[in-house]
Amino acid sequence: MRPWRWLAAGLVCLAAATAGAQEPIRLGMIDGLSGPFANAGEMVARNLRLAIEQVNARGGVKTAEGMRPLDLVTFDSKGNVDESLIQFRALVDKRIPFVLQGNSSAVAGALVAAVNRHNAREPGARVLFLNYSAVDPGLTNENCSFWHFRFDASADMRMQALAEAIRTDKSVRRVYLINQDYSFGHQVSQSAAAMLAAKRPDVKVVGEEFHPIGKVKDFAPYIAKIKASGADAVITGNWGNDLTLMVKAAREGGLGARFYTFYGNSLGAPAAMGDAGVGQVLAVAEWHPNVGGAASDAFYRAFRARYPEPRDDYLLLRMQVMIEMLARAIEQAGSTDAVKVAHALEGMRYVNAFHDATMRAADHQLQQPLYVSVMARQGGEVRFDNEGSGYGFRTVRKLTAAQAMLPTTCRMERY
Repeated sequence: MRPWRWLAAGLVCLAAATAGAQEPIRLGMIDGLSGPFANAGEMVARNLRLAIEQVNARGGVKTAEGMRPLDLVTFDSKGNVDESLIQFRALVDKRIPFVLQGNSSAVAGALVAAVNRHNAREPGARVLFLNYSAVDPGLTNENCSFWHFRFDASADMRMQALAEAIRTDKSVRRVYLINQDYSFGHQVSQSAAAMLAAKRPDVKVVGEEFHPIGKVKDFAPYIAKIKASGADAVITGNWGNDLTLMVKAAREGGLGARFYTFYGNSLGAPAAMGDAGVGQVLAVAEWHPNVGGAASDAFYRAFRARYPEPRDDYLLLRMQVMIEMLARAIEQAGSTDAVKVAHALEGMRYVNAFHDATMRAADHQLQQPLYVSVMARQGGEVRFDNEGSGYGFRTVRKLTAAQAMLPTTCRMERY
């Protein structure tokens, strides 16, 4: 066959393959991929890509048009509200049906309002907002929305788990509250004070501090104030570099207080604390690599095989749960229609060999177990360390989904 005929035959095959291929279902992630919290945004993208790859490896998502792959499209919010809203407009202009965001409750609150307005104006192009990390309780209470689903535990749920650990830690007598100065940080501080009063009325709050988010380069002055207060424990919801820099300053400043954190097991914090954090830094999450069991270990090893560099470590189960539940909801709905997918998600249960979670229909808040864990040297039950640091976490308290559940004041408009 002449060369041009080979080319013609190839083009025919390519055209046939293209015609038979189904258009991917696009998921639009809006998060900070540059700026002070770029590491947190990049971590999210890795987790989402792994979950999407696993769905696509089994053929994608079954719809009325056939099997369709998932495709992640990222939008850099630079970590601020205004840019997030600009990126949201770009997302809906591209007719992407699903919005994924989580790093910053301030951004999430603005996006919920933007999604509500967009869906009211354009009922033929509605979108759903899937929230993987923005934990302000108001998002599933007074500001709840039919178009918003949260797959992380709320700040109140996380604080309840930490307060349960403090309840039995009789070494804690004087607590210092330090948090980022925005809606989430204020909620953490408020929730901590209320739950300590209920569960440990003998504990005294000796300081409350709010610092600018993403702008503090040296936390030494804050650590000096904590030391001067005589606090034996610190409660913080800080995340990203604000947490890493703070725990580094605590180590360098010789602060011996225990740190009860939301995210102390993530993004450089264990390495920054080093030996000073062993037995002193606690974190709360829906899962961690050392919960135990063959299925959990295999889940973590699959992530490490996909991302072998220690700097890329940090696996979040909730993001895998979110993608799996979305894929199943699209299949049940038979399409990407926002109303149909939302109804499919309501009440949906996710169960694997080591996790059991249910999406509560009343407020679209995922109900799942929570683990409080403490930093330890790798070895024994701490089979896996964090980011190659030599330090990992072991469970000190587990709350079942029923124990972690809190009531809701949500009164959403339904569709």
